[in-house]
Amino acid sequence: MAGSITLHRGRIGFVHPRDAAALLYEEDAATDEAYPPYWAELWPSAVELAHAVSAQDWHDAAVLELGCGLGLPAIAAALAGGRVLATDRSADAIAFAAVNAESNKVVVETAVCSWSEPAALIARAPWRLVLASDVLYGQRNVDQLLDLLPRLVDDDGAAWIADPQRPLSDEFLDAARATWRSVETTPTRLPQIRIHRLTGPPAAQ
Repeated sequence: MAGSITLHRGRIGFVHPRDAAALLYEEDAATDEAYPPYWAELWPSAVELAHAVSAQDWHDAAVLELGCGLGLPAIAAALAGGRVLATDRSADAIAFAAVNAESNKVVVETAVCSWSEPAALIARAPWRLVLASDVLYGQRNVDQLLDLLPRLVDDDGAAWIADPQRPLSDEFLDAARATWRSVETTPTRLPQIRIHRLTGPPAAQ
């Protein structure tokens, strides 16, 4: 299926699977149960994060999107001048993100990468901006992000996480506030979705 969203810099188009639920019935059932194909949905958090990213100039900034799914925030960052790497643990997600970037005539590098094996991402750190949308829905994700994010940015960088107030978001924010220099939560156009902006990681203090 095809759609489009409006950003500060105009509209971007995208394609996504017609039926995300159908992706559950693939050969690797055990993996699908552990990691459902959430990437295939158009999530409001990703739209709002892309909109926020498009409001700024990221000329020549190194930008990383974690769990990119369809890649909309990554595309927004590329349109704003960023040098962007979009990553996801799902090869199917990466394929859709790459097609969406190409259809919008921007260069977005893509890579399959798991947060449990992030060596390739850390090797290219520091990133100026790290993006993630609606990823605080499981304890595993919260724990992995708290460990990974400080290794991806330095004191000049930031991590932006769009979240629809998932139950575990408070736990994540409490832990982040205890170690990061600044954790700012800003509203979006949708009242239930907020963007948490983390700066000053523990390693930089």
